[in-house]
Amino acid sequence: MPRRIQPSQIADVLPRGARVLVQGGAGESAVLADAIEALGLERPDLSFLGVFIPGVNERTYGAEHGRALTTFFLTGALKRIGDNVQFLPLAYTEILQMLRAEKIDAAIFTASLPDERRACSFGVAVDFLAELWPQIPVRVAHLNAAMPRTHGWAGIPYGELSAVVELDAPLLELREGAADGVSDAIAERAASFVENGGVVQAGIGRLPGACMRALSRKRDLRIHSGFVSDWAVDLLEAGALTPGAPITTGLAIGSTRLYAAAASPQFVFKPVSCTHSASVMAWLSGLVTVNAALEVDLLGQGYAECRSDGLSSGPGGSTDFARGAKLAGGTRMVVLPAEAKGGAVTRIVAPGEGRGPVSLSRFDIDVVVTQHGAADLRCCSHDERARRLIMVASPVHREALQAAWRRYSEAAR
Repeated sequence: MPRRIQPSQIADVLPRGARVLVQGGAGESAVLADAIEALGLERPDLSFLGVFIPGVNERTYGAEHGRALTTFFLTGALKRIGDNVQFLPLAYTEILQMLRAEKIDAAIFTASLPDERRACSFGVAVDFLAELWPQIPVRVAHLNAAMPRTHGWAGIPYGELSAVVELDAPLLELREGAADGVSDAIAERAASFVENGGVVQAGIGRLPGACMRALSRKRDLRIHSGFVSDWAVDLLEAGALTPGAPITTGLAIGSTRLYAAAASPQFVFKPVSCTHSASVMAWLSGLVTVNAALEVDLLGQGYAECRSDGLSSGPGGSTDFARGAKLAGGTRMVVLPAEAKGGAVTRIVAPGEGRGPVSLSRFDIDVVVTQHGAADLRCCSHDERARRLIMVASPVHREALQAAWRRYSEAAR
């Protein structure tokens, strides 16, 4: 039987020199994070790693006090720390491979209260830990009545836990922000590429969420996505989804409305080995993926990892879904506003001039959508791809982009 502890006793159950996996998304326990950060300069021997979602998982786990921390996304808090933070820009399937091979000594996470079979559910955060826990010797769970018992994955037996904190607390939430005219225009154009009866995936962010909500008038849709937010409930309530077909996902982050709905059999939670598997997606005929980018260049390459203040992300799941959708004969869509900073900066850029590394190659993007139109890049020459992308750029920047393409073409001859 697990040891029942208070949050302040967390250091007592973590082995000396432990490498600790932290569940991300709404599966992160703010209670346990607070307790670890309250240790201050104590226990510098501990190190942490996790898939910390920017805007949701903003804890540091004492990295500012010398504890090492490995992350696959750079949150604002972690950016400010510096040397003790190791940033690994990996795709989701690569993260899973790494964690499987890594020696992890302990895991901390939120789980549901045990059911009549004494099993605890990982709830709305099944992505990584759900299949990694058997290889991790120390398992510390925050058993929280707010975490719904979800369908699709067996969870963890109560007797397999090492220690538990039993305390009710709100789950972490994600607020996508209100839509505006630009996002509405992009969403309506993106919706035209989704047919009734199709399968859809969306990445994290306000713009992919707006694109999903724009599908409310469609019918018989299915969702296969590594992540869902409140838009999944919106589509369910609008009658846009196939009756009885599950919403397949690994991670749900949104409001309490989403978490209440997630307990329904309509939601089926699976780990990354399923949600991000190319071999699974290959059977989802016509899969349409909708992911955001920060910039797209005139070759059709997408940049999604670097902002004006530096690197903030790895490729996440977008590359996994791009490859899976290709096998499914689907459509890989990238959505973004055509400009930034009040129109002063174009987000359709000259070849190779996107900020940071290329996240999606020109072979991973079929359609680029801005508020000015949709550029379908399939089966196009280089010149035609550039022409179509310039047509969806801001009119203010089109002449400069045409000149940049001419220079590029002349240099390439």
